[in-house]
Amino acid sequence: MTSDTARWLVTGSAGMLGQDVLTVLKDAGIEATGLGRADLDITDAEAVLAAVTGHAVVVNCAAWTDVDGAETAEAAATAVNGTGVRNLAAACAATGARLLHVSTDYVLPGDATEPYAESAPTAPVNAYGRSKLVGEQAVLELLPESGYIVRTAWLYGEHGPNFVATMLKLAAQRDTLDVVDDQHGQPTWSSALAERLVALGLAEQAPAGVYHGTASGRTTWFGLAREAYRLSGLDPERIRPTTSAAFTRPAVRPAFSVLGHDRWSEAGLAPLADWRDQLAEAVRRPAFAGLVAVPGKD
Repeated sequence: MTSDTARWLVTGSAGMLGQDVLTVLKDAGIEATGLGRADLDITDAEAVLAAVTGHAVVVNCAAWTDVDGAETAEAAATAVNGTGVRNLAAACAATGARLLHVSTDYVLPGDATEPYAESAPTAPVNAYGRSKLVGEQAVLELLPESGYIVRTAWLYGEHGPNFVATMLKLAAQRDTLDVVDDQHGQPTWSSALAERLVALGLAEQAPAGVYHGTASGRTTWFGLAREAYRLSGLDPERIRPTTSAAFTRPAVRPAFSVLGHDRWSEAGLAPLADWRDQLAEAVRRPAFAGLVAVPGKD
């Protein structure tokens, strides 16, 4: 497979990550079809087979992402994150396409103290995580040699609502912000993840299975907010630490979402860069830089 002959399909292409994947593919000169939710219902098996036919690689960015909403609509979430993914995997098996499926740290229990290996036992703590695990199991079952599960976490980017954008917007509205400091993870820039997904799709000798697509290093939401402020020319002291107990949410959040990245070496690829380096590059982009006006800053 070469970049000028293989045709790719990106499902969920209207979302934050999907848009970035299409941009990376375009920059690489790879022909790609992008289908958003309005274009393709992945719970429709016949429609999925028709859409996948003619493509060599499928990148699935389509998902139910309302974590709290899944608590009262688990069947609906599983229809998309489980049955929909099974439909994609079955279509790829029928047509010979490779599948790159984006999953989540939420399939893990979140109670570790050291980074989770790709082989760590799964044990979701909420409905969203359970729905995503159903999708992972379908990929592993139906595409043992050509299915790739890329778990990501704490994703932010230019094309959709996300934590970094929210923090920067709130700088103009509040003098101080209380941010959770007892959840640990790896803030990951969607553009950087998109580049790694495309690289994995082009790496023909990469073994199938689970990969962890998160930034290197680790921090907390508090640490992320402070660094975003510092990089944007704002006073990081405006961010104050608090605990998860201060914010009641319908869905339990994992306390520890730090993932290990050993699998990338088997694919001949480096893991994603440190979260600070990713954030420094991201906040220079107009979509982030334009969110906050800093006196005296051009």
